[in-house]
Amino acid sequence: MTTRKTASGRMLTEADLDAIAEEVESSDYDIAALRKRRRGRPAMGSGPAEVVPVRIDPELRAAVAARAETDGTTTSEIIREALRRFLEQAEQAQHA
Repeated sequence: MTTRKTASGRMLTEADLDAIAEEVESSDYDIAALRKRRRGRPAMGSGPAEVVPVRIDPELRAAVAARAETDGTTTSEIIREALRRFLEQAEQAQHA
């Protein structure tokens, strides 16, 4: 008997695999669309995102984390938005 392990660690038996194969064969799955699906994180902007390490003091880190929790978002999104706003204001001030 053949067994396979899923990404989550669940063991699939030969009977499970047969049932999955039968479901796929009897359904209207768009195989081309399924193959196009990308794995991993969604794209950001015009290309792959880069990690930029930045050192911040504990008080600023706590303030960012508190704001993220209040807004129901992530610390990364708070930092990206703050950087965007800063750059927009700097651009406006330069052209004023």
